[in-house]
Amino acid sequence: MLLLESYLNILNRNNVHVQANNGPVLLYAHGFGCNQTMWNQVTPYFESTHRQVLFDYVGSGKSDLASFDVKRYSSLQGYAQDVLDVCDALGLSNGVTFVGHSVSCSVGLLASIARPELFDRLVLLGPSPCFLNHPPDYLGGFEREDLEGLLSLMDQNYIGWANYLAPVVSGETEAGALTGELSDSFCSTDPTVARVFAQTTFFSDNRADLPLVSRPCLILQHREDALAPLGVGEYMHAHLQGSTLKVLDVVGHCGHMSQPFLVAEAMRNYFNNLSLP
Repeated sequence: MLLLESYLNILNRNNVHVQANNGPVLLYAHGFGCNQTMWNQVTPYFESTHRQVLFDYVGSGKSDLASFDVKRYSSLQGYAQDVLDVCDALGLSNGVTFVGHSVSCSVGLLASIARPELFDRLVLLGPSPCFLNHPPDYLGGFEREDLEGLLSLMDQNYIGWANYLAPVVSGETEAGALTGELSDSFCSTDPTVARVFAQTTFFSDNRADLPLVSRPCLILQHREDALAPLGVGEYMHAHLQGSTLKVLDVVGHCGHMSQPFLVAEAMRNYFNNLSLP
């Protein structure tokens, strides 16, 4: 009884939704400042073939804000534990395909290292194991002062920060629907939670974890992405054993929102041709 109550609490805490009850499991994990609704244009492509699980990290979307713990979520391991908690609450024990966006790619990799038997494979959309530049061997796209300036803007003018970051993420040169959706999502996130998640996201370095991943991965790289340059995708491919790299003809960091067909098509091709390079 206590175990059941605990699992029900997790499903409520993370605002878990399950679409369909049959088929292989697709578990979607959203990126920083976002929520599960960002996958709404991808899930219809798999509604007849998969059991799809969506959730919000604690502090994001419609999760239970009261459950947010600064210490836990100051590390990506805390978000990885959310993933594992959701799987346990739903009774998932194997065969899960994790589909993560941006920082959630690193979260999924950490979860797969902790519980490799739980996962069949991972789909990584716009991954970055480290957003910071570490020349000459690694160029994540940002200098430390750039990211510190971004966090400083967040502290001083939260709405201004959201309005600045949204077009950088969307890749739109003019204000459009995607930029507006991202800006609204950023603004709707509690500022304290967003500050912790931003710090954790932009200053984590998971490069050393890549060789520890034992599950096959599909890396979906955006062709023009200010947050995760092409070289980052190539770095991931070189350091993830058994990985497949697919470069999508997408501008911006959110192909699942701007070009959902391309993302779904790449996923389906990968699922159907898992043995192909």
